[in-house]
Amino acid sequence: MFDKILVANRGEIAVRVIQACKELGVQAVAVYSDADEDAKHVRHADESYNIGSPIAAKSYLDQEKLLDVAREAGVDAIHPGYGFLAENARFAERIEASEFEWIGPPSDVMRALGEKTGARRIMQEANVPIVPGTTEPATGPADVRAFADEHGYPVAIKADGGGGGRGLKVVERAEDVEELFKNAKREGEAYFDNADVYVERFLENPRHIEVQVLADHHGTVRHLWERDCSIQRRQQKLIEETPSPSLTPEVRSELCEAARRGVEEAGYVNAGTVEFLYEDGEFYFLEVNTRIQVEHTITEAVTGIDLVKWQIRIASGESISFEQDEVTQSQAAMEFRINAEDPFSDFAPMPGTLDIYRPPRGIGVRIDDGVDEGDGIAPFYDSMFAKFVVIAETRDEVVKRGLRALDEADIQGIPTTIPFHQHVLTDDVFLSNEHTTKYVDEQVTLEGDSA
Repeated sequence: MFDKILVANRGEIAVRVIQACKELGVQAVAVYSDADEDAKHVRHADESYNIGSPIAAKSYLDQEKLLDVAREAGVDAIHPGYGFLAENARFAERIEASEFEWIGPPSDVMRALGEKTGARRIMQEANVPIVPGTTEPATGPADVRAFADEHGYPVAIKADGGGGGRGLKVVERAEDVEELFKNAKREGEAYFDNADVYVERFLENPRHIEVQVLADHHGTVRHLWERDCSIQRRQQKLIEETPSPSLTPEVRSELCEAARRGVEEAGYVNAGTVEFLYEDGEFYFLEVNTRIQVEHTITEAVTGIDLVKWQIRIASGESISFEQDEVTQSQAAMEFRINAEDPFSDFAPMPGTLDIYRPPRGIGVRIDDGVDEGDGIAPFYDSMFAKFVVIAETRDEVVKRGLRALDEADIQGIPTTIPFHQHVLTDDVFLSNEHTTKYVDEQVTLEGDSA
């Protein structure tokens, strides 16, 4: 086991990793920008180092500064959390070539899975269903038209290095192909430094299902069942739940085994998530997130397995100690992302100070956050500052407990997404499990105001 780990992140995920380190008897080293000098993750770490400007490119994304801190602090390993450099294969490669251990998958696997066409080829080789589409980059608008002539419109043009909806263009008509092809390439270049795009059939009303996996250096690969992440706005998740209410036991087993088989084919190591689209009883591979996910909490809640500890154990060379049939979903859970946003004003970010911050407590409630009362929410970073997780025996009980927890929360000084969550938990479409990834954008309208 390591003696000291650098947590190369901030906010609630940095706090989460620090907590795991403490439970493993490992010292945790934090980094912070000028905006985060008094942040919760800094207060909880054993050591902390300033890395400069509030602008992420000059602090949390500055690889040289992070490596300098690692050397100065004398750490054994670096945990990237999620976001920032967590899926940067070049950063992982530099750590692999250094005296430090990388708490994440191998850089070559990150590269292979980071390019969507390459990932689709890997999954095909593992007999994992993929959305009908190309497994090589499209060379021009003619490739898009040829695919659409065969499969019909609409089709999706996607950035090869993309994610989060960036570099995704949906083509409804042949006359729009050329313009949208250029736009997708332009966004891919701007966001991912990769102008390649590919084409696939566009699923009209899918569910978004993802499978948590763990793999060690000794060839053992386990899945930890699925999460349903269909409650999302513009491809950004807001509520996640497990188990997915849309899957039969048979489909659940097939989907989770497909995910396990796919990452095994890729030579994956550490924690990761295989994402799928699910429609009309069929599931299709979407992408692999080569890191811990925001919503890892609900998997921990229902399986009892500490994913962040296992990330650290695996990176230190330990073998996974549990068999696949020992991983069970004992309960149901939901996670609500608490963002400093005004859901009555198109979810506009609203940074500020938490004049009052009293999160809910009681049976079946877990809080992961990066703040305490009196802390500020900086305008420079993601607006999520907490996650409320509720656990109960059934989905119906989770909904009721979620409503209780959200009502119990007392947060003043900034608007939050709590009214949105309360609306969803009382909406018939959600309660009857008839929602898809389009539900929030097309069917949810909040009435009233943030006051």
